[in-house]
Amino acid sequence: MDEPDLFTAAAEERQTREPGRAPLAVRMRPRTLDEVAGQRQLLKPGSPLRRLVANSRGPAATSSVILWGPPGTGKTTLAHVISQAVEGRFVELSAITAGVKEVRAVIDGARRAVGMSGRETVLFLDEIHRFSKAQQDSLLPAVENRWVTLIAATTENPYFSVISPLLSRSLLLTLESLTDDDVRALLRRAVADERGLEGALELTAEAEDHLVRLAGGDARRALTTLEAAAGAALEKGEASITLATTETAVNQAAVRYDKDGDQHYDVASALIKSIRGSDVDATLHYLARMIEAGEDPRFIARRLMISASEDVGLADPTALQTAVAAAQAVALIGFPEARIILSQAAIALALAPKSNSAYLAIDAALADVRQGLAGAVPPHLRDAHYGGAGKLGHGRGYQYPHDLPEGIAAQQYAPDSVHGREYYQPNRRGGEVRYADTVEWTRGRLRGERRAEQKAEKPVEKKAEKKAGQPGENGE
Repeated sequence: MDEPDLFTAAAEERQTREPGRAPLAVRMRPRTLDEVAGQRQLLKPGSPLRRLVANSRGPAATSSVILWGPPGTGKTTLAHVISQAVEGRFVELSAITAGVKEVRAVIDGARRAVGMSGRETVLFLDEIHRFSKAQQDSLLPAVENRWVTLIAATTENPYFSVISPLLSRSLLLTLESLTDDDVRALLRRAVADERGLEGALELTAEAEDHLVRLAGGDARRALTTLEAAAGAALEKGEASITLATTETAVNQAAVRYDKDGDQHYDVASALIKSIRGSDVDATLHYLARMIEAGEDPRFIARRLMISASEDVGLADPTALQTAVAAAQAVALIGFPEARIILSQAAIALALAPKSNSAYLAIDAALADVRQGLAGAVPPHLRDAHYGGAGKLGHGRGYQYPHDLPEGIAAQQYAPDSVHGREYYQPNRRGGEVRYADTVEWTRGRLRGERRAEQKAEKPVEKKAEKKAGQPGENGE
């Protein structure tokens, strides 16, 4: 019944006696909370995790925990740290390979251990979201009666993937992806620490930057790629882990890209200008460079939203909807799947008809306002809903467009200082041809040109002209 516990204990003992045979990520696993990289929100003084470990012999020792976060953020590491603080039997299972039978075997062993020696059992269950509802139900008696301290790890939202009774009996801790600084500190520790490379090799700045980018906030990935690069360097008899050796070891070339420097702005600028120029292939190239370099997908999505209005605009009004939807999807999903969403949006923008009329229109209007051309609002447009407004002439003479046959009143809307200015200058590309025809027709009606035409027409001809005067769905 205790095979999982004995196996784990034997593996840990073997790794202690022969650390060189264990993967670097295993050898560098933190032994205390102070060695854990990142997760500052969980490790600050007075946090639930600190109290759980500090009071391991008190009531908090029996608190079950659910660790939720992306891969490589330290869920397994925290489980080992908590188990060492509790000083109990540590049994590790994975929901990928284990089932109800294995869980019941652990629970039976835990009940015997409590009854015979009072020794607690810590059960670390990885990928708990892969357990069905019935399988998760089998854990409830052990958690409820405190036969085991459950530490469950999941990359899925526990509010959807873990049953409510189990969630309500556990402390939920949310882990975040490591920052670049966290990964950098982890790499440097692994190079110098006796459990790691013991200072046998140096890590050049370029190679370190490349490893940080490849890690993507994943501590395990960072240490795995470092180990591969170190192995390649040792085989070559080199004293340092260089960028060239790292590229060879991990089979992934470094992207020349500085997220805080010229490359960041140059590549982003090239992406937008390629979209503006309708070169879809160049657009995808620069998008790929940004993704591969570890650029924040939210930054890319923001640039696409701006381009959707600045460069596509009214030539395809749905472009902005596409870009906004992409930004929302990216925020919910993240990499690596977000690359597909960004690709779809970028392709759509690159191939869309282009118009910068909205961009030019607002800048022209702003220029007039900044020059002081912000005259008084015409009296007939002013607010007339308060007492005394009528005596001031507010609203007097205002024509309600909905009461008119064509829905447009020949009256002045702009202040005198800018009356007659035409800021919006549509082109005739894509869907904007509709706006070009509509604005021409509408401006004529606002100037009263329609009334002048009607005076010279016969009654029968007026009716026909009225029908033909309005633009159809295609702007004709």
